[in-house]
Amino acid sequence: MTGKVFTVAQQKGGAGKTTLVAHLAIAWMQLGRSVATVDIDPQGSLTRWQAVRAEATGGEPGFTHVQITGWRTQTEVEKLARDHDIVLIDSPPHAQTEARIAVRAASLVIAPVQPSPMDLWAVQPTLDLAAQEKRRLLLVLNRVPPRARIADELIARVRELVNPPAVDIAESQIGNRTAYAGTLLSGLSVTEAARKTQAAAEMQALAEEILSRAG
Repeated sequence: MTGKVFTVAQQKGGAGKTTLVAHLAIAWMQLGRSVATVDIDPQGSLTRWQAVRAEATGGEPGFTHVQITGWRTQTEVEKLARDHDIVLIDSPPHAQTEARIAVRAASLVIAPVQPSPMDLWAVQPTLDLAAQEKRRLLLVLNRVPPRARIADELIARVRELVNPPAVDIAESQIGNRTAYAGTLLSGLSVTEAARKTQAAAEMQALAEEILSRAG
């Protein structure tokens, strides 16, 4: 039995994609899943964080990590899925070919979107790509400010645009909190370094929801 493959994809840069990948990887590891992360983003931010984590944990990051070029993604992911419960891919923005390969390899595509009109419009290419590859997609509201009315308006607007069950919106939302970036600087995650915070609760809830939706 092969593991679940999740691709975090967003054609717009700056949506918090890599931050989400790092925190989800640790949250799933803490749930007892064996996790592998795959970095095909040329910026290599996830790989940098993994190196910081490996140093901070004495060479025991708790999950497998590989950095590869896009054309090798499918083969590498299939190999990792045979030995891990979860394979999590950090896909590149602004790179149609590599992003398509990563989406095609996925059991479920996760697309973070910030609650703003610009971000809503910018997520459309990601929705289209998932539809073309016939992959289910889960939109995750990210960096949501407290008591943000626009977030509710965004959800209503997204529901007008998407076509369930191929696309859905996560019930769990990720707030606009400094803890997400701050804990990554030390190679950790919010569910490790800030376990009793709202940030940790949000990320754990999202991790559990994704697993539930993936079946």
